[in-house]
Amino acid sequence: MTAQPYGLEGIVAADTVMSDVDAANGRLILRGRPLDAVAGAWTAEEMAVHLWRGFLPMAEDPTALRAALGAARGRAFARLDRLLPAAAELAPVDGLRLLMAGLEVDEDDPAPAATVVGALPVFVAALGRAARGLDPVAPDPERGVAADLLAMLDGEAPSDDRAAALDTYLVTVADHGLNASTFTARVVASTRADLLDALTAALGALKGPLHGGAPGPVLDMLDAIGRPEAARAAIADRLASGERLMGFGHRVYRGRDPRADALRKALLALGSPRLALAGAVEREALAALARHKPDRPLDTNVEYYTALLLEAIGVPRALFTPVFAVGRAVGWAAHVMEQQAGGRLIRPASRYVGPAPGHAAAGAERERETAFGG
Repeated sequence: MTAQPYGLEGIVAADTVMSDVDAANGRLILRGRPLDAVAGAWTAEEMAVHLWRGFLPMAEDPTALRAALGAARGRAFARLDRLLPAAAELAPVDGLRLLMAGLEVDEDDPAPAATVVGALPVFVAALGRAARGLDPVAPDPERGVAADLLAMLDGEAPSDDRAAALDTYLVTVADHGLNASTFTARVVASTRADLLDALTAALGALKGPLHGGAPGPVLDMLDAIGRPEAARAAIADRLASGERLMGFGHRVYRGRDPRADALRKALLALGSPRLALAGAVEREALAALARHKPDRPLDTNVEYYTALLLEAIGVPRALFTPVFAVGRAVGWAAHVMEQQAGGRLIRPASRYVGPAPGHAAAGAERERETAFGG
């Protein structure tokens, strides 16, 4: 019998124009544009226009789409009075899922993607403020997504460099092939469920620690190491005890994750008191991993510099995954629209590895005999 790939690895489940993850060469192509050409140059809105064009008529007019995203933030804010008290009692991702479930998307909405994706910054910021005992701050539809998210979180307009750094992050994480959450969104969309259903399901997949839940522990590791000069010994101790080095290695890339370089560049421009420590830990980790696992290339991944960048712009650790969702939702929506435009119901087969009927009957008979004394 031919061995089957585990976890669908290597199986093509969809044709897409959205992104090409070139694992062998460490490149990410976003609908024909290399990541290094758009990260730091485009805003989150411009990435939405790029990925949604051809699937959402409004995306043909960038000004109209930006206005639609701003209006969606206003509508989402109007729903907080009813939804936020219950959502604030939950963990941030669970609260975000509850707030999303409370959205209403009309059947005649000309831009459902803008309605749902535009609501997320409002919900994330409101949950962040509620965790500090603060009231939500109303959005400003004239601001860009990144600047408005920071303003709603902090209660004041952010500096241009902080907003630019967040835009770089949102663009960098917008899409990345058929990762777990994007695949989830496409599976749900393939049933002809609506876009809100698909994105809510995708958020559930993002919650898992093997997907969107990984950046926070990078900072925990840096906190534990503490000083640049302690990096070598601390890394050696972690590897000797079998602990994972957070922020290194990737399921797809066998070299460096190109998104790490995009975020590192943004972090260097922004500045961070952790730069010396982060650089020392990265150098020692890469050298130690090369010695520890010479046959398996392990390099810096997106989570390492995600954690450092989000911390530098003032995002609380508890909101790292929800802010990731703000960026990735643009890609989720693009894949949903692409799937709905022509994809079939996604229905993979499974391989049964349980007992044959005869074995099952014999086993049940033995259990019965044992239970009643033979």
